[in-house]
Amino acid sequence: MTADRRGRTMAADAGGRATTTTANGSGTATAAGPGPVPGDGRAAGYRPRRTLPLRVEARRQLLRRRTLVVAAVLVLLPFVLVAAFAIGGDPATRGGRVSLMAAATASGGNFAATVLFVSAGFLLVVPVALFCGDTVASEASWSSLRYLLAAPVPRARLLLAKLTVALLFSAAAMVLLPLVALGVGTAAYGWGPLQLPTGGALSAGDAVGRLAVVVGYVFVSQLVTAALAFWLSTVTDAPLGAVGGAVGLTIVGNVLDQVTALGGWRDALPAHWQYAWADALQPTVEWSGMVQGASVSVAYALVLVALAFRGFARKDVVS
Repeated sequence: MTADRRGRTMAADAGGRATTTTANGSGTATAAGPGPVPGDGRAAGYRPRRTLPLRVEARRQLLRRRTLVVAAVLVLLPFVLVAAFAIGGDPATRGGRVSLMAAATASGGNFAATVLFVSAGFLLVVPVALFCGDTVASEASWSSLRYLLAAPVPRARLLLAKLTVALLFSAAAMVLLPLVALGVGTAAYGWGPLQLPTGGALSAGDAVGRLAVVVGYVFVSQLVTAALAFWLSTVTDAPLGAVGGAVGLTIVGNVLDQVTALGGWRDALPAHWQYAWADALQPTVEWSGMVQGASVSVAYALVLVALAFRGFARKDVVS
């Protein structure tokens, strides 16, 4: 109970509402307050799971310029390769080796497989690192991170929403490229069987299923890059630092995989398994390499994501 200088007395009634009584007792006015406060100290009606809806975060990311640029690059790449083959001639007439590149113009399926082959090692790494590394760091660089947390959005909810949307956009990028390549390749080279590097061919229908397996494995193999970029995004306020760090460390992994002196240690490198999807382009799919590669990638990803959540929960957010 408090009294102001004008002789009015303010108190709280049993329901938690503010009451004011004049000094002469002429009357009492009751003002509706915010209502009872739950036992955990949160405001009535507050639901942590309803903060920062995924659709809101997805809309924000979709309308950003870097998302449109990434989509444009992925869409244009198949057209660039078709133009390169038209200028340079049929790749099957050069060299005697049987490879995906040599059979690139055999059918639309072969062209899509070739596009995945030339882009999986680096080009597809960039959008994954960009979408996941630009999550938290961009908010910090815009000085909007502390306002999001004061909304209030729980820190774990913030990270989960941003990571989910980033992975969805990364998956969309990996689906967009082969879909456009399949359409462009079919228009340029026709719809036909997928010529296998090991000999033989798959029907067009089976080829689509095998390409879906390839895309799924490429996405899983890139989870380690996604998690690395996401973790770096929580420890730096510079988005380019998080993106560049993830891409740079991925390149270092690729270089180390070429050092044969490491022997069996290379099996612990995610880069060692990045082309294990080639086993799906066989007359009979060989799963062992893809299973082992997926296990390595997921294991690294889980550790890095756990570090991101643990570190961000204790981080002093001042930006």
